[in-house]
Amino acid sequence: MPRLIECIPNFSEGRRQSVIEQIAGAVRAVEGVRLLDVSSNPDHNRTVLTFVGEPEAVGEAAFRTTAEAVRLINMEEQTGEHPRMGAMDVVPFVPVSGVTMDDAVTLAKEVGKRIAGELAVPVFLYSAAATTPARKRLPDVRKGEYEGLKQTISTPERKPDYGEARMHPTAGATAVGARPPLIAFNVNLGTNKLPIAKAIGKALRESSGGLVNVQALGVDLAAEGIVQVSMNLLDYTHTPIHRAYELVRI
Repeated sequence: MPRLIECIPNFSEGRRQSVIEQIAGAVRAVEGVRLLDVSSNPDHNRTVLTFVGEPEAVGEAAFRTTAEAVRLINMEEQTGEHPRMGAMDVVPFVPVSGVTMDDAVTLAKEVGKRIAGELAVPVFLYSAAATTPARKRLPDVRKGEYEGLKQTISTPERKPDYGEARMHPTAGATAVGARPPLIAFNVNLGTNKLPIAKAIGKALRESSGGLVNVQALGVDLAAEGIVQVSMNLLDYTHTPIHRAYELVRI
């Protein structure tokens, strides 16, 4: 059985195609890694890459991609609908075959330590790699986003797992973790009223008493003149897509 691990880094740029191509190019340059998808959204101002390969090669690609994001994205100038705290906002590793979740956690820690040490970007470990229960959930790690974390990162409870307790001056901070597969599922609404999307998101997400293993928020897709309910289904075996969709329709 081949040893395969997937990485799905999210970086805070969804508008400048030349920047997106340079960051994605860092993955293509690593032998033994296959880039499966590049998905960008200008309203979210965010791009998601998906690539797969053997753990060592995927770890190298994840670091190089982060280095490019740090070089090319200035968080002091970045705005968008999606929550974020850094140029390379989140780097999750997902075991696919021949590797365990423990292997993915080990890789997350190795890459996280390297990002902090070589790029001077503070790193927070999350999900299966979290060092405390308070950092299991990505929204908790990203609380306050880039602007808020600048004010709180020096406090004991917000101290990063790797690196100094201060933000990179232009690249912010990065979350690195290991997790099972999730489904990113967005539903566009037939309205431009953001309070409606936010109310639906609140009703859906587990943290507000909604569906188990669901993260959700309402976002404004100004370029399309509509709003959207953006969801992460963390465990589709317990909360499948159709259940989340039907609740949005209600």
